[in-house]
Amino acid sequence: MTPEFVIDIGRRALETALLISAPMLLTALLVGLIISIFQAATQINEQTMTFIPKIVGVFVVLLIFAPWILQKMMTLTLMIFDLLPTLGR
Repeated sequence: MTPEFVIDIGRRALETALLISAPMLLTALLVGLIISIFQAATQINEQTMTFIPKIVGVFVVLLIFAPWILQKMMTLTLMIFDLLPTLGR
């Protein structure tokens, strides 16, 4: 097992983690931005007002993207399982 091999596996895992978390993170960012603009426009400074819309938004996006996320995770897992026999060399 070479250092390049380990770096490649780590890079692929990191790419997959960033890719599958991006829809939820972007949703939370957009919902937070919309709520903060609304709070600035109405001068309502309630900190707890952002939690429920963010949670609902992230949950809805997670439900929508769940098949895609599972497919990406399965692809990475199968790639790692395919590489297991070559690790002993």
